[in-house]
Amino acid sequence: MSHVGVPRGTVRKRRSLALLTTGVLTIPVLAGCSSGGEETARGVPQDIAPAARETVADGSTANWAVDALPATFNAFQADADSATTRITGALLPTLFPMDRTGQPKLNPDYLESAKVIEREPRQVVLYKLNQQAVWSDGREIGAPDFVAQWRALRGKDSAFWTARNSGYERIEKIERGADDLQVRVTFSKPYADWRSLFSPLYPKEITGSPDAFNDGARTTLKTTAGPFVLKSMSKSKGTVTLARNPRWWGDKAKLDTLVFRAVAAKDRTQALADGTVDIADIDAATADRITLARRDRGSNGQPLNHGPGSEITPAQALRSWAQAHGSDEDAAEIAQAAREKNRKAVVAYATEQKALRDFAVRKSLEPAYTQLALNGESGPLADDRVRRAVARALDRQELAQTVLGPLGLPAKPLGSHLALAGQPGYKDGSGALGEQNTKEAQALLADAGWTRGGAAEPPKDTKAGSEAEKKGGKDDEAEAEKKTAGDAEEDKDAKTEKAEKSETETEKSEKDGKKAEEDGTEDSADSAAERKKADQDSEDSAASRDEGLYIVGDDNKPGAPAPATVGSASAVHVLAPARTAAAQGTVLLRQAGVLGEGGAVAATDKQPGGAAGAYAPVGTAAPAPAAAKGQLGKDGKTLTLRFVLPSGPGSQSLRSVGDKIAAMLEKIGVGTEITKVPDESYFKDHIASGAYDLALYSWPATAYPATDGRPIYAKPEPATDGSLLVEQNYTRVGTDHIDQLFDKAAAELDEKAARELMKQADARIWAAAGSIPLFQRPQLVAVDKKLANVGAFGFAAPRYQDIGFKNRQAAGSPADRKK
Repeated sequence: MSHVGVPRGTVRKRRSLALLTTGVLTIPVLAGCSSGGEETARGVPQDIAPAARETVADGSTANWAVDALPATFNAFQADADSATTRITGALLPTLFPMDRTGQPKLNPDYLESAKVIEREPRQVVLYKLNQQAVWSDGREIGAPDFVAQWRALRGKDSAFWTARNSGYERIEKIERGADDLQVRVTFSKPYADWRSLFSPLYPKEITGSPDAFNDGARTTLKTTAGPFVLKSMSKSKGTVTLARNPRWWGDKAKLDTLVFRAVAAKDRTQALADGTVDIADIDAATADRITLARRDRGSNGQPLNHGPGSEITPAQALRSWAQAHGSDEDAAEIAQAAREKNRKAVVAYATEQKALRDFAVRKSLEPAYTQLALNGESGPLADDRVRRAVARALDRQELAQTVLGPLGLPAKPLGSHLALAGQPGYKDGSGALGEQNTKEAQALLADAGWTRGGAAEPPKDTKAGSEAEKKGGKDDEAEAEKKTAGDAEEDKDAKTEKAEKSETETEKSEKDGKKAEEDGTEDSADSAAERKKADQDSEDSAASRDEGLYIVGDDNKPGAPAPATVGSASAVHVLAPARTAAAQGTVLLRQAGVLGEGGAVAATDKQPGGAAGAYAPVGTAAPAPAAAKGQLGKDGKTLTLRFVLPSGPGSQSLRSVGDKIAAMLEKIGVGTEITKVPDESYFKDHIASGAYDLALYSWPATAYPATDGRPIYAKPEPATDGSLLVEQNYTRVGTDHIDQLFDKAAAELDEKAARELMKQADARIWAAAGSIPLFQRPQLVAVDKKLANVGAFGFAAPRYQDIGFKNRQAAGSPADRKK
């Protein structure tokens, strides 16, 4: 599978770069779409052809495809990649690997027990090591290894080139316990994700000094402690070869050798057919080839209705034969060459198809999800109303179906940023933003000043909402919190201002709205008198901000004056805090869908849902569909967003999703400029640098969202040079309150309470509308059908010692197995 960025995987570590999907969407999605269900979504099971160890033969070699040779074997360095994760999983201790439900599970090969034994005055964790656990040089695994890794990763010594120190910086001291097999770890402040530490665990010879840490483990690992040892790495052959560990104390590895072979995604079909690899992540096209090969098993080796030449009709074939044997020698020569080329292609294709019959496609859900990222640093998306409008224009069900439906996988949109379906703590939090609703999306854009005639208007100096705050360089957290949905606290200054509005004015506004609904009155865009009245009505409605609603004035009419900055005396548009999601739901159920296309009130077709904290009040004209009246504009500029997509051969599914998103946005008047860039520059030159408005990329799942999720959603902070410090938050959208929830969860030792905090954080992230989860990625793995205990692992870490061929006959060389 092709990725840009740092690896995902079951070895949990704070990632210094994004795991980007460059298109090989070879893994399924899963998530509930109901806005209230808690921990009810079921995960898709792993598909690894499980077999009891006694039915698996001893011996032989299996070849496993990876994207490239690992840049380093040190999983804690910034350039560690997916190959690093895969290979070190077979070589080094992982104390708490993820199980099939995405939870950390104690590994008995290394630990007898590990638990919190003290909470006050300090958190203390006691590790009791497996008495047989030793490094490959015969030395016992013990406290010195823990101490050396802590000192290297705690962040106090800059000589160690580390990618992260999450959790290690909270450790106060590490001591030997009652004996050499006990390790006592004392924390300076509580750390809920303590199970994430010391995985993988390196020997003190690697972590004990900066030189050894920085360079000693980049190209070799002399000392290991897994079912395999590192035998060799050949750059010329593109292979890393592992052999059985003779000092391994656990279940003996079934394979003699395990070879990881660098094979690009585009070359994997050929590598499978040639017998070069036995296990490979694949894309949907290769999966189709394998499925067709097995279907055609009884056709004398000939593909049925697919492959080169399958599209040629009988009439075309007859015409080609006639040209090849005609009297026109030049035409005959050309036709004969074309026929020969096609014949060779058919033979080659048929040979490949015959070889592909020996493989099965294993399917499950990859522990990663694809999101639409909205860059909120500048431009139209700096206004949270525009971000919400974009999000609410998306039919996420259709997007999930585009990728997952053809693969026969559950096509459900993902409902959380911090957990995947099947994991404990999963809850669909998308209700904090609101379901897909074209009218609400249009109303949000109108509130933000984007109108049908806006592209022809002269530029204005004033901006609305959060766009004004960002342009002015202000960072008013209370105002930002007012624009998020759910349980945002009410800003006292804004509340004082609202108190100045009389109840009679509120009642008058509500009566005007009801009268408009009853009479079906249309707000004329051409009448100056009507525009003046609409302005007055908007001001009169300010008291309704206590409901957590956006008040939309005249800015949705061509030629209307630009809105003043929020908080000014002449402000027309006011962003008010929403009290609770439940209160908003009541209001939105009453208001959503009542506006007709030209501004008339519709008595039917009412739809539930709406952007939390934002709606167009009764009587406000919702813009007509973009297809009917053209693209929106503001201050003489059209609303066009830069949409960056990868161009690699394995990115077809992502590009299909991108095209559908562009079409959905066009319906609400938002234009997109799609730019397709090479996979190798997609992340560095566009995502990380912020040179995009919209982008698609993926994040891995984790068993430790409080630790791993924080840098992804942390509020960007200004640097001394004027730039933003974004950590891994490449959308540049965040709030102090989200950060506080992560911090509280990381220090909460009660797992249930920590999960509740994460659900609150997820709702806030949804409401901020910087990251819109679309679907969990599909996982497709081609595996030699005689191999057992390997394939689409889903959440779980592989048990490398159990992988092997199902019978003695299969234990020969790859060439023998093809016979």
